[in-house]
Amino acid sequence: MGDPVARLASDVGALAGVHVELERPADAAHGDYATSVALRLAGEWRRQPREVAGEIADGVRGLDGVAGVEVAGPGFLNVTVADDWLAVGVAAILDAGSSFGGGSARAPERVQVEMVSANPTGPITVAAARNGAYGDSVARVLAFAGHTVEREYYYNDAGAQMERFRESVAAVRRGEEPPEDGYHGAYLAELAALDGDPVPHMLARIEASLERFRIHFDTWERQSEFEAEVGEALPLLDTYEADGATWARTTAYGDDKDRVLVRSNGEPTYFGADAAYIRRKLAGGFDRLVYVLGADHHGYVSRLQALAEMLGRPREAVEVLIYQLVHLTRGGEATKMSKRRGDVVFLDDFLDEIGVDAARWHLVSRGHDQAIEIDVDLAAEKANTNPVYYVQYAHARIAGILRHAEGADPGTVLRGDLADEERDLVKRLLELPEVAAVAAERRAPHGVPTYAIRVADDFHRFYHHHKVVGSEQQAFRLALCTATKVVIARCLDLIGVEAPERM
Repeated sequence: MGDPVARLASDVGALAGVHVELERPADAAHGDYATSVALRLAGEWRRQPREVAGEIADGVRGLDGVAGVEVAGPGFLNVTVADDWLAVGVAAILDAGSSFGGGSARAPERVQVEMVSANPTGPITVAAARNGAYGDSVARVLAFAGHTVEREYYYNDAGAQMERFRESVAAVRRGEEPPEDGYHGAYLAELAALDGDPVPHMLARIEASLERFRIHFDTWERQSEFEAEVGEALPLLDTYEADGATWARTTAYGDDKDRVLVRSNGEPTYFGADAAYIRRKLAGGFDRLVYVLGADHHGYVSRLQALAEMLGRPREAVEVLIYQLVHLTRGGEATKMSKRRGDVVFLDDFLDEIGVDAARWHLVSRGHDQAIEIDVDLAAEKANTNPVYYVQYAHARIAGILRHAEGADPGTVLRGDLADEERDLVKRLLELPEVAAVAAERRAPHGVPTYAIRVADDFHRFYHHHKVVGSEQQAFRLALCTATKVVIARCLDLIGVEAPERM
C-alpha cells in the first residue's frame, strides 16, 4: 500500500504540475494537510495565488479519500481527509509491518560508517560513547532508507602514543608507577595481570563494551596496515617534494594548507595513512565513506575531502560528521561517576548507572552539532518524566492491551466516525516515512526520539479518552494500537533502544 501521505501529495502534485509536499497544520481547524504550492506557482502562472489555489482545489476535491478542500489566507490549500482514508493508512502500516517508513533512498549507496575508533589505550569513555551512539544510529537510519551499510572501527596500533601505553602496562607489571606522561588507572593493573601485548586485550574489552552498548562492528582495521600502503596511494595523488618530504597539494582542492604525506625520514604521517585508507575503501566499492569525529576534528573535513577529489571522486564521497561534547550532571551540578579514574567517565560505569536504553536515548536525543547535558538522575528514573521510559511504557501498554484482547481480530473497517484523538494518532503514525527519510538524508537521528515522544503523547491521549477492548470500534482500535506499536518499535530500534513487551 506504500505511504498514503506521499501518494496524496503525488496526486496533488500531478494536478499542480510540480512536486508538492504536504504538512500538518498546527491548528486542526485548518484541515489535516496543507500546502503552499499555489504561492510558488503564482508567478509562473501569472495569476493571483488564491486563484491558483482555487483551480488546484477543484481537482483535489475529486481525489479518493479527500473529504474537503479550502483555500485559506494568501493562497494556502488546506485538505481534509475522510475517515476511510485514515483507516486505509492504518491498513498500510499493518501491511508493511516493521518495514513501514523505510526505503526512502532514491539512489541506494554502499556506505561505510567509521565510528568510535578510539585508540586502545583505555576503556571507552562517555565522550566516545556519543560517537558510537550517534554513528550507529546514523548507520541504522541509512540502512532503513535502503542503503547498504558497513560499520568499521579504525584504530591506531603503533606509534608514540601506543608505545607509552605499552610501557605503562609494563611498568605496572614490574611493580612500578607508570611514566608521568603515560597512562594511569586501575584498568592498567587488570591488563598487567594478562600475558603478552596489552593492545589486543584492551581491544577485546572495548569490543565487549560496545557490543553491550548494541554496537556491532563489521570490520576492525589497524592504522599500521594503511601506513604500509601509502606508497600505493602516492602515484594517484597530486603531490610534490619539499624539504625532503612528500606533500599533498590539498590547497588546490579546498584545504587551507598543503599536507605532508611522508616525512623526510621516510615515515608516513597520519594523513598519509588516511590517504591509503580512502584509496582502498573507494577502490573496494564504497560509494560513500562517513567519518564520525569529535569536535576537535573540524580541520579534517576539507583535507579528507581533498583526498577524495584527488582520487577522482566527488568531495561528497567522503563525509565527515562532527559531534560535540557530553556533560553529565547530578542535582544540577557536574558529576563524575568513574570509580577507577577521577577525570573521565567510562561507558561501562555509565551503563551500570542508567542502563543501555537510557544511555542510547539520551546520547542521540540532541543534534550532533550541539553539546549534550545529561541529567544522570533523570536518565536513571523509571518514571514518565524520563522520556525513554515514557515511550517504552507506551509500547508496553499497547502490548498489554493486545494480550488482553487475545483472540479478537483487529480490522480497519469503521463502525461510525473517528474521534479527534483517533484521527490525530493515525496522522501522527503516517509521519514516520518523512521522519525516517529526513533522519537519513540529514544524518540527524535525533529527530526520531522527538517524533517517538509525540507518538506516545498522541497514543496516551487516545487511550485516556477511548475504550479499546469491548468498544463498538474495537476492531479498528485494536488495529490502531497494533499500528502504533509497530511505529514505536521501529523508532526505538532506529536509535538502538529496546521495545519492551512488559514494564
